[in-house]
Amino acid sequence: MSDTRPLSELLPGDSGIIARLKVDEALYQRLSAMGLRIGRPIQVIRRAALSGPIQVRIGFTDLILRRADALNICISPSN
Repeated sequence: MSDTRPLSELLPGDSGIIARLKVDEALYQRLSAMGLRIGRPIQVIRRAALSGPIQVRIGFTDLILRRADALNICISPSN
């Protein structure tokens, strides 16, 4: 999966497919419950300044993620 990038590196307007979640089991379950599942399309809506949170859209749901959590979500291009 060399073509994947961390979600934290995507810019507003960028989108892709969730390829991998590199998190512990508890956080994996929490993210999965919010709709962040492998194979789902995701789009970055907005990034806060100074390493602040990232707003993403999955389907019709908008979520705010900590940049530290977004670093561990691998995104592949949606082509």
